[in-house]
Amino acid sequence: MKAVIQRAKNADVQVEEETVGEINDGFVVLLGVTHEDTIDDVEYLVNKIVHLRVFEDASGKMNLSLKEVNGQVLSISQFTLYGDTRKGRRPNFMQAAKPEAAKQLYEIFNRQLREQGITVETGEFGAMMDVTFTNAGPVTLIVDSKEK
Repeated sequence: MKAVIQRAKNADVQVEEETVGEINDGFVVLLGVTHEDTIDDVEYLVNKIVHLRVFEDASGKMNLSLKEVNGQVLSISQFTLYGDTRKGRRPNFMQAAKPEAAKQLYEIFNRQLREQGITVETGEFGAMMDVTFTNAGPVTLIVDSKEK
């Protein structure tokens, strides 16, 4: 499971020009699921995301976590994180999990973030979405559960 985590001042996601999710101060998380991902991968990413110390403390140092700043998450399913671009010009998405399996783990991911006390807004799984946000810092990290 891969997550691109971007610290955001604000963010929203639209489907067919209708806002379906929006946050202030937190993370935009693009989440990709592959075939062999399990609940263990979800738990690893949730723990990492909730406790990453990338928000400034009173001294201006990145020393506070999402939980400590009462940050929010805009969670977006993103199968293209498993796009393979090594051959040709069209990405191969064979490593992305099938939609049914990916959706189940995506929903568990969001539920577990909420169980940690995090406000979570989402896009619409499988839909064409327009995501708009202000990347604060900018701070962008990639976390892969297979690289723990």
